[in-house]
Amino acid sequence: MGSFSLFHWIIVLAAVVLLFGTKRIPQAMGDIARGMKQFRNGLREEDTPEVQATPVVKPAELPRDTVHRA
Repeated sequence: MGSFSLFHWIIVLAAVVLLFGTKRIPQAMGDIARGMKQFRNGLREEDTPEVQATPVVKPAELPRDTVHRA
């Protein structure tokens, strides 16, 4: 009494197909798959730490007339 038999699952599947139609079910599955993919990508982006590039500081060029030669 507590579990569904194969006959019960066939009736449930037939009811779902009648209610939603055969075109909306694949579309809904595609939407769910896209949502799951975006969710996983969002989790990956949160896990990777943002690496901030340190600016390269070039030494200031001295004018040629201020350079002393020995």
